[in-house]
Amino acid sequence: MSVSGSRRRPGDGPDRAPLPEKTAEGLARKLEERIAAMGWPVGETVGSEPELVAEYGTSRAAFREAVRILEHHAIARMRRGPGGGLVVTEPDTSSVVRATALHLQYDEASLSQVFEARSILELKTVELAADRIDEKGIRRLRDALRREEEVQHTGVQPGTHEIHLLIAELTGNPSLRLFLEVLTKLTVPPPHADERSRAIRTEHEAIVEAIVSGDTLLARQHMLAHLTSMTAYFTESRTAQPAPTTPA
Repeated sequence: MSVSGSRRRPGDGPDRAPLPEKTAEGLARKLEERIAAMGWPVGETVGSEPELVAEYGTSRAAFREAVRILEHHAIARMRRGPGGGLVVTEPDTSSVVRATALHLQYDEASLSQVFEARSILELKTVELAADRIDEKGIRRLRDALRREEEVQHTGVQPGTHEIHLLIAELTGNPSLRLFLEVLTKLTVPPPHADERSRAIRTEHEAIVEAIVSGDTLLARQHMLAHLTSMTAYFTESRTAQPAPTTPA
């Protein structure tokens, strides 16, 4: 099945009715929109329970259920006592990544489809990173390469995602990093031999040097070659192993 899938779920589609503001779900959405409009000021108080109940014309029970929804999604929490109220919290990125990765697994996104999406995304990230790199970014990339080499020398197999996520971060576009983190969640590196670890590090070094030099074309070429080799390796590994477990 494709990533988009053909399953129809309750509430899907353009005919989905808007939730009334006085329901817990509708109120939670309104409070989330309000927090976003405020600029998501982590630590600030939106208002006290009595103030917000009166302002939105809802019941205390519906308000408290809405707060539970906000707390579940790490949007806001209630602080009790004097000076308390609904306090803005920092969203939990890991829960968003895990939920999206689980959804792709449910839609039966194949390994080739995930790598196809990664290729589209990562060719753009290396292009933007090469175009926007500064001295601080160069230091961070070289430090990441050193850490990867140090880990490899301890005999522990290094993961292959730190460099990728850092490159996405260096584009200055947070959406690129978030989407890439979801896709890397679905491509956890299988066990590999020392020879493969060295090849990965060599490929990473080539990508980093192209970015550092500002050569967007070369950076894209090295990234494409790296992802192509990783796709082949993952495919070979998957044929000899059980199906992947749910992302942790």
